[in-house]
Amino acid sequence: MTGRAGRNRRSAVGDDPVIAVYQEIRARGSADFGEVSAELGLTAEEGEGHRAELLRLGLLVPAGARHAPREELDGGRPLPGDRDRVTAVLPEIALLRVLDRERGTLREHLDRADRFHEVVSALTHRFLATGGDLADPETEVEFVADYRRIQQFLNDMADFARQDIRTLSPAAPGRELPERVLDRDRRVIGRGVTVRSIYSRHAWAQPDSADLIARRREAGVEIRLSTVVPMNLVLVDDHLALVPADPDDRDAGAVLVRGPALVRSYRAFYEHCWYAAAPCPEGDAAQRGVQALTEQQHAVLRMLGAGMKDERIARALGVSLRTVSRLVAELMQELNTASRFEAGVRAARRGWLD
Repeated sequence: MTGRAGRNRRSAVGDDPVIAVYQEIRARGSADFGEVSAELGLTAEEGEGHRAELLRLGLLVPAGARHAPREELDGGRPLPGDRDRVTAVLPEIALLRVLDRERGTLREHLDRADRFHEVVSALTHRFLATGGDLADPETEVEFVADYRRIQQFLNDMADFARQDIRTLSPAAPGRELPERVLDRDRRVIGRGVTVRSIYSRHAWAQPDSADLIARRREAGVEIRLSTVVPMNLVLVDDHLALVPADPDDRDAGAVLVRGPALVRSYRAFYEHCWYAAAPCPEGDAAQRGVQALTEQQHAVLRMLGAGMKDERIARALGVSLRTVSRLVAELMQELNTASRFEAGVRAARRGWLD
């Protein structure tokens, strides 16, 4: 077939050069694509674009070994001038091949859906039925003695939480690695979950603990400080609570509570602690401890440093002796000391009396 016949076919299809190229190659059966493009007056860039489209549609295939003549196969290399040769495929065949590929893809999707359904059914009917439905109003309690199991729960909560996570922490970082805590914070907050934590003022006064608390705040955790934090506590939405089996013995394990009935009570307790606590102050490490004190505690500390007796401190503040004793006890706890004298020495070393 001559180039003139190819141009006649191109004019017959109007302004669609892709069809013109395809019909010319189909008329020849197999042809050098570059030669056909040149005969039809296409630029090299246009020809490459049309070639890519026809290959994508399956209307052209590169002329490979299955199309080669015997002498080429015997020689073991392509014949000169055949490196750009393509072969036309009937549109009906191309369409059937596309449909066949899509059927294969659809079968794969259906197989994955079947496997997914089997997994969901196993979890729902075998494990949740025996392990407790998290949305079930009935409360279930599980004792967890293994520390690794507790850590696994803390990791799982980062994926389970949908609304908020609330924690009480008498000390930081405790037995956990700081980077592990920060990684969970970033994962959870990145999903739009609110994270709140209450730490003791004593933890804020310690350099290592204060550093972690400050980094968690930078990550987006809402932090408050309290003079007394009674125990560790983790609350996840309205469904899960992790509480210590014995607040005075960290090796005693924990109790995992499922179900909103009891968890709501823990949330109410947490809200009381939250509103009774103070926002975490800004400041560098040297000032964290003194900023964590209330004005009344700071005043008592200064008067103790000046050598004033409890009776005189009580008169100066207008409070009872019992209140002064309580404030002194809180200061000793804050400074982690066993005596007033030691508390005064440690406060002076930290610059709290300046």
